Amino acid sequence: MSYSQQGYGGGYGGASGGGGYGGGGYAPPPGAPGGYGGGGPGPGGFAPMPSGPPHGADPQLWSWFTAVDTDRSGHITVHELQKALINGDWTPFDLDTVKLLMTIFDTDRSGTIGFNEFAGLWKYIKDWQNVYRHFDRDRSGSIDTNELHEALRQFGYNLSPQLIQLVERKYDVLKGSGPGVGARSEGITFDRFVRACVVIKQVTESFQRLDTDRDGWVQINYEQFMHTVLSLP
Repeated sequence: MSYSQQGYGGGYGGASGGGGYGGGGYAPPPGAPGGYGGGGPGPGGFAPMPSGPPHGADPQLWSWFTAVDTDRSGHITVHELQKALINGDWTPFDLDTVKLLMTIFDTDRSGTIGFNEFAGLWKYIKDWQNVYRHFDRDRSGSIDTNELHEALRQFGYNLSPQLIQLVERKYDVLKGSGPGVGARSEGITFDRFVRACVVIKQVTESFQRLDTDRDGWVQINYEQFMHTVLSLP
């Protein structure tokens, strides 16, 4: 299905078919952290933790899980997860991003993440690191305007320059919250890059559900608008 001629930012579905985020390029990751490779700051992920897993579980994964599960409850809370996640510049993950990750992987809606859910989150972050590494062409540890535009274009989202600037202002680390913000450099860090891409994907999908004739335009009432907005992360 093509949206290359009209509508959302000049074409919200990409130029051609294909799975994931749109036709061609990198699909949005479905998997754990690792090093950035080479010099310079990395994309971020889980802070280093010691290994030493018990029998019956993947050694590394179980070691991470038990390290993050600081209260030894067998489940990870949003605050435990935030303490374990860092960006490549050693700043903590934005709480809103952590909550988004919890929403995605808390499949039983318990408000916490068990080991099996954690395994999915681990892989998700690793896959996103590979995407982040690919688009951080200058190895600065953050995503600038040109890198952001190229990433979204390859994901199939042809946003206008005005929308790109809006996304950048919304997710720029200097406008973030939480400790360490003042020490961050300009650009979008790993945690906010993930959240920006996931939000754009979900907003686009919400629009597509309303755009039943696929012409890039919708007419909705106040109730539909509020339901759409409040359903977004």
